[in-house]
Amino acid sequence: MVFKRNQPDTLASGKLSLIRHATQHVLVSEYFVLILTIVYFLIVWAFVPWIGNRSNLMNILARVWPLLAAAVGQTFVLIVAGIDLSQVAVMAVTSVVGTSLITESVNPILFEGNPIWGVLITEQGGILAGHPAGVPIAIIVVLLIGMAIGLINGTAIAVFRMPAFVVTLVSMMFFGAFAIFLTYSENIMNIPAGYTGIAMERLGPISASLLISVLLAVVAYMILGRSILGRWMYAVGLNPRTARVSGVPTRGVLIFVYTFSGFCAAVAGILMTARLQVGRPVAGGLDTMLQIIGANVIGGMSLMGGKGKVQWTVFGVVFFVVLQNSVDQMNLDTFVVRIVLGFAILMAALLDVARNRMAGSLAQTPSPTVGAGT
Repeated sequence: MVFKRNQPDTLASGKLSLIRHATQHVLVSEYFVLILTIVYFLIVWAFVPWIGNRSNLMNILARVWPLLAAAVGQTFVLIVAGIDLSQVAVMAVTSVVGTSLITESVNPILFEGNPIWGVLITEQGGILAGHPAGVPIAIIVVLLIGMAIGLINGTAIAVFRMPAFVVTLVSMMFFGAFAIFLTYSENIMNIPAGYTGIAMERLGPISASLLISVLLAVVAYMILGRSILGRWMYAVGLNPRTARVSGVPTRGVLIFVYTFSGFCAAVAGILMTARLQVGRPVAGGLDTMLQIIGANVIGGMSLMGGKGKVQWTVFGVVFFVVLQNSVDQMNLDTFVVRIVLGFAILMAALLDVARNRMAGSLAQTPSPTVGAGT
């Protein structure tokens, strides 16, 4: 009789334990940020109906692709316990150089006397203006510039053992100022349709920007999950000294990672320039750097290295863009927007710590069953 009297309480306790256990598994799931994004969007949609308009959804997607391209490169850097602050400067330099090569006309009043006047641009436009292969050549030059800046960063960090924060901070300051110096802060207009079409042309609902960003993410995914190079990157991030003793070419890995980050930043610069249809010497900035690193942190990347996946970055980028778009739709002041975004990044970092501890406890705790102990 005692057993029968206690059985309902035991069953209720087992059900609560099962629900708690299921909730914990959702929190530590790799898809938690994606689920959070969907839930957040639906809640905001209920209070701000126009956020679900087709035009706004297209705007969200248009902002995702450049950010995703840069964030993928930052993912590689964070996995090896580094950081690349120079990505925004790469985006600015590549935006200016790429458009200056192919611009169809410029205002001599604004550009005469600039360092690139008579070298890259004249009153008739850029030196490749009207050339059949002008746009492809400009894109190749832009990508090479991004890789060159990344190579410089990687060499300084890997060979001369300089702190990544200092090296990339100096690069950000130097190349960011260099981009402004090239045009004296003037934007480059009249970009040919072959360049802006990267963001505008579509194959049905799919844009060229989407294809480029997704292809870049797939390549990064294959490198991390299906190659020896990916395993080397994780090893360097966890313990570079142990990795070196184990035969991992740590210098080569670091140089590759920062070169790849520069390449990704150049791709992001192309996509952003195509979307804005103007070459901007301030295409990147502190806000853009906040978005790149914030998207990675929100996605679950560790700033300590040795942890991360491309899909986490994708989820983090989508959440960050949706979050920023929602606060923009509320017409909040700029400083309020920055406070909200900064708070979101802080909460994501705290949540990541909690999730890691929860994952460790779940690994040591057996799964409960309903009616356990009866």
